[in-house]
Amino acid sequence: MTTSAVSSDTVAAYDLSKTPPLVIGIVAGEVSGDSLGADFMQQMNNLRDDIVWVGVGGSKMQAQGLQSIFPLARLAVMGLVEVMAQLPDLLKARRELLEAFAAANIDWFIGIDAPDFNLRVAKKLKPQGVFCVQYVSPSIWAWRESRIHGIKAATNLVLCLFPFELTVYERHNHPAICVGHPLLRTVNQALVDTPTNQLRSELVWHNDGLQQFFIERFDDVSQLICVMPGSRRGEINAILPLMLDGIQRLLLLDPKLCFIIPTVDQNHQYIVQDVIDKRSEQLRSAIVVVYDDRQPNFSQQAMASADIVMLASGTATFEAMLLERPMVVIYQLNQLTYQVAKRLVKVPYVALPNILAGSAIVPELIQDQASGDNICRTVMRLLQPRAYAEQMQNLVTTKLELQQQSNHDPANSVVAEWFAQKNS
Repeated sequence: MTTSAVSSDTVAAYDLSKTPPLVIGIVAGEVSGDSLGADFMQQMNNLRDDIVWVGVGGSKMQAQGLQSIFPLARLAVMGLVEVMAQLPDLLKARRELLEAFAAANIDWFIGIDAPDFNLRVAKKLKPQGVFCVQYVSPSIWAWRESRIHGIKAATNLVLCLFPFELTVYERHNHPAICVGHPLLRTVNQALVDTPTNQLRSELVWHNDGLQQFFIERFDDVSQLICVMPGSRRGEINAILPLMLDGIQRLLLLDPKLCFIIPTVDQNHQYIVQDVIDKRSEQLRSAIVVVYDDRQPNFSQQAMASADIVMLASGTATFEAMLLERPMVVIYQLNQLTYQVAKRLVKVPYVALPNILAGSAIVPELIQDQASGDNICRTVMRLLQPRAYAEQMQNLVTTKLELQQQSNHDPANSVVAEWFAQKNS
């Protein structure tokens, strides 16, 4: 029977401390998955302190007790063509994981996103009696619903981030729970409630690079735009040049615009800066690329401190919505990957705020539309007071509706379903 909710009373009936120590295999396939995995691990560690974690994750998951078998970046491959090029190493990585899981004798396997990789791992593990959970549903609500049969064969439970995803699982009678996106719980409300100018001053005060950048400009800044070209190197190489084309044109219309690009780590900072250094002096002087590991959730602080956000499609669009920051979404894939996806995808939007709202509340510039001219026009239009206020109101409304439908935490949901299936 499909599960759609687990009450706290139900979870309280299970005493996890009476079970033997849990060995949990867990794999995140990209930076956003690292955050999801760390949130889940922290919840589980709060339930008991003897869990052994085995798998792949980034710095946040490692801080919760995971010793990563190999770097998370090895699995962070974007697009059909790119995956094919890396297929031999991905197959080798899967073999290494399965060997490590067998040696550790894991009880559970938690696949965080990356369904093409994680579901293949789970399909090997479930017949061995491992309780398999896919955390973040594959986009079967958007394309190739037939994949549900493979999901049922590979998993005992799917944790969905958004309520609209449950319909498919209910239709096919597979256990699924809407746990909500952890960002609904972890985004600091102060970043929403504090005036933007105050947030900006605090951000600059705590970062030497930003201090130098803004000291040179004093008060000579008309608008601050946060630019986020994605966390994967492939995304940066594909999308950042398009964004820079737009920025170059924006500076011709308003030379007082300033741009901040927060990066996920120092290596990405170097990659982004290298792309920018090939551009004109005017553009280089208007952009600051910053990484700051001393400030938690630095990218969220940068978004909240900006007037608008220019970003790639992905989790960052959801963060921007929760921070109530108007945005322009820009995305481009390898042409072959895009043509294949275009024929398969059955939803009209790529940005999460639009999918959640069921309408185009934020502009999307995808593939050929993602030109410098279009980016410039769209950003200038959004900076007009009426368009800005309209998008802001739509973001707030969509956010509030989602909050009302997302109230189950992942760890207790998994524990309850595990006990239920053990005793069924």
